[in-house]
Amino acid sequence: MFSTKLDQFLVENKGKRIVFTNGCFDILHRGHVTYLAEAKKLGDLLVIGLNSDESVKRLKGPQRPINNENDRLYVLSQLKSVDFVEIFNEDTPLNLILKVLPNILVKGGDWKIDQIVGAREVIANGGDVFSLNFVDGYSTTSIIHKIQEN
Repeated sequence: MFSTKLDQFLVENKGKRIVFTNGCFDILHRGHVTYLAEAKKLGDLLVIGLNSDESVKRLKGPQRPINNENDRLYVLSQLKSVDFVEIFNEDTPLNLILKVLPNILVKGGDWKIDQIVGAREVIANGGDVFSLNFVDGYSTTSIIHKIQEN
């Protein structure tokens, strides 16, 4: 279901504080990079659950993603704040969260903690859940609209 690279990463990093977040990260922008850097500060390692192309289409519509999953994975994995990226095909990352069992689960500030998928499970396992500050003025949708207008 998940990559053997994920299994290896989890074994090699047993005992470290893992921060987990997820998203589509279709067109990477300053808001994403700021958010990921803040997330990384909360622990030792940052793991991203990346929505697959099929998952993005179901969530965002047939015109998305703009960038395919392998390109999105590569770009994210090159950020200094990111330690591991795993693609998931479901609409939510719950199964991936249950596999990773992070110490800290985060989402952007547009999410309330009780709306964050996996929050209950992470808290029950002794972890923490945070909704980080949202960087106003940056969104993939607004970038797409801006391009379409020009």
